[in-house]
Amino acid sequence: MSELRNSLDDYLRLRRSLGYKLERPGELLADFVTYMDSAGEGTVTTTRALEWATLSVDAGSRWRAQRLGVVREFARYLLAFDPKTEVPPAGLLPSGRHRPAPFLYSEADICALMAAARGVGLPLRSATLEAVIGLLATTGLRVGEAIRLDCQDVDLPRGILQVRNSKQGRSRLVPLHPSTVEALEAYLSRRSALLTRQDSGSFFVSRRGTRLGTGSLREAFNLALDQTGLPSRTRNAGPRLGDLRHTFAVTTLLGWYRNGADVMAQLPLLSTFMGHVSPASTYWYLSASPELLAAAAARLDPSFGSLS
Repeated sequence: MSELRNSLDDYLRLRRSLGYKLERPGELLADFVTYMDSAGEGTVTTTRALEWATLSVDAGSRWRAQRLGVVREFARYLLAFDPKTEVPPAGLLPSGRHRPAPFLYSEADICALMAAARGVGLPLRSATLEAVIGLLATTGLRVGEAIRLDCQDVDLPRGILQVRNSKQGRSRLVPLHPSTVEALEAYLSRRSALLTRQDSGSFFVSRRGTRLGTGSLREAFNLALDQTGLPSRTRNAGPRLGDLRHTFAVTTLLGWYRNGADVMAQLPLLSTFMGHVSPASTYWYLSASPELLAAAAARLDPSFGSLS
């Protein structure tokens, strides 16, 4: 049995242990590995993946893109063990609507964004952007959830905020870290000093005191992004404000794995915290981080994924 096929067995065992069935993807990947073995290739490359994806007798671009997408997820896993692996970029084959590729921020990236936010324009605009970035990074809130917060939803003395009527009409309480409480208190103080009139009960406000709008928030974020040296956002890749939520989830899961926590027991807690309907919605965050997949694999079996 080839090393690549051994790696496929490890990959499928890992993903299935996390709740995925992977019946059709498993069949496709078995066929892909057979193709790689027949070509004498032991390392996934974009060229070989693209060749295999377009072998399909179904010329529909969407199906071929789905075939390539299955290999892309497998390659992300392999990259954690074989640095020569190439992960086929999104967009090589048209597929219609699909989830944008997430960007995972490092702690340094987030600090750089918050520092850059202080210089995006008028003082209130800067203070609001910095506070929003900090809140999203430390709580994993959706952007829309942060914008919709009213002052009555943010209980800083108790260190709790309430998210009301979010996705599928669900509401939840979100505990805040003491450092986040301190930052939000500083924002309120700054906002009071800069704003002579507030026309709404919104927690995050525009320079006119009205509820902060999505468009103005993203415009300010892009201005800050330009100052950080991080890559610019393209159609399907690069930093987005919403990727702070994805980063929060991945960082939390990775910390649990590294600290020896019972991740499967903890996962429902993270799902509730983030406002997911079930842990199945949270599983998706595993697929975007080779480092996280490697940590999960090592937990399942210390020799998991070994290419030696």
